[in-house]
Amino acid sequence: MSAALQRRRKQIAKKTTSYISGDPITTRLNELLSSKERVDESTAYEALQLAQSQIRRHVKTGQYEQATLTFAYDITMKLLKQHSRVSVASQLLALLVNVLKETHTICDHIWIKRLTEINSVYVSILYGINQSEINMQERARLMRVQLKFLLSSLSWSDLLGTVKYGAYDIHELVGIHYWRLSEIERNMINKSNSSSVADEEKHNRKIMGLQCEAVTHLALAEKPLIIYKYIKSLPKPRKVELCAGHTCSPALCDELLTRSILTFLSIENIRDANILLRECLVEIDEHTIENMKKSYMSKGDKKAPSHIIFNSMLLSLCLKDRKTGPLYTWLLRSFSVSELSHMYKSDVLKVYTTRIGQTFFNIQPPPDMLSTLENMMTMMSGAAGLGGMNPDAI
Repeated sequence: MSAALQRRRKQIAKKTTSYISGDPITTRLNELLSSKERVDESTAYEALQLAQSQIRRHVKTGQYEQATLTFAYDITMKLLKQHSRVSVASQLLALLVNVLKETHTICDHIWIKRLTEINSVYVSILYGINQSEINMQERARLMRVQLKFLLSSLSWSDLLGTVKYGAYDIHELVGIHYWRLSEIERNMINKSNSSSVADEEKHNRKIMGLQCEAVTHLALAEKPLIIYKYIKSLPKPRKVELCAGHTCSPALCDELLTRSILTFLSIENIRDANILLRECLVEIDEHTIENMKKSYMSKGDKKAPSHIIFNSMLLSLCLKDRKTGPLYTWLLRSFSVSELSHMYKSDVLKVYTTRIGQTFFNIQPPPDMLSTLENMMTMMSGAAGLGGMNPDAI
């Protein structure tokens, strides 16, 4: 070993020792956050800058655990739990996920538990902050920032975890967060003075998009009962949404049910699709079900095809032989024209139904669509889910 290389190793070892034993930056950082009372914004921001500096330094010297755990996770929890500085902590969270990816930190149950705890504390503190200190718009902005963190965490769990499309627990966090954002958006509409029909339609479309993303991620998290709880809370279909040939979107409860079932089946999860459908059927009496069956096959009763009957037939076909492919094609064609084509991001639903046809009935898509199909299925664990919504657009 050359003398120069020996000197360089000694220098790195000396630096590493000084970081761990308590260098001036770490000492100052601890002083800033040691107060039992809530620190002010400027103090929290100074602590953030020092923590960011230490994280980069430890990554550079190969001290990955110090970077991710001591100066990212621990400092974030101090900023949140002790000082309720949500805005400052959110900046450190963005760096945390980037470092987890950069250092190839494995996604294991320990880190998933840590991220779950961070999210729980973040949201509870954000909702607990006095209304006089933070307005509704700022609360919504910080919730969107947290969504970015969760989606980045989901992407990391897919890249460095063991579950295809990302960890179930993180999908659940993302799904619940999307639903919370939809409720915030609805509250903002209710308190708004705008009475424009166009504005109301725009907001309703945004809410629909958020809730569609929510059930998609909850389906990927294998949480049919949470999806059912959300669907049950929605209003019943209006008369116009039940009329044959309607040009409006289907009722939101119907749309979310069908989207959830299609998501489950596209990843071959028949079990949870059945659980969700069974829970929905419990709410409907036998006589109504019989009327729905007759109406679905009738073309003259002036009623739109029932989503719950469509999903029941679809699940039955998926449990049968591949030779029932022609029945699947007929069922899909008859339902697509009247319902699926009017649903939110119908092009995404086409990917689902194409994947279902390929998986359960060996119906191969055109060659030029194969790459598109695979890319969109891979996006389930990407920045915003399959055909997902950009958090900045919310």
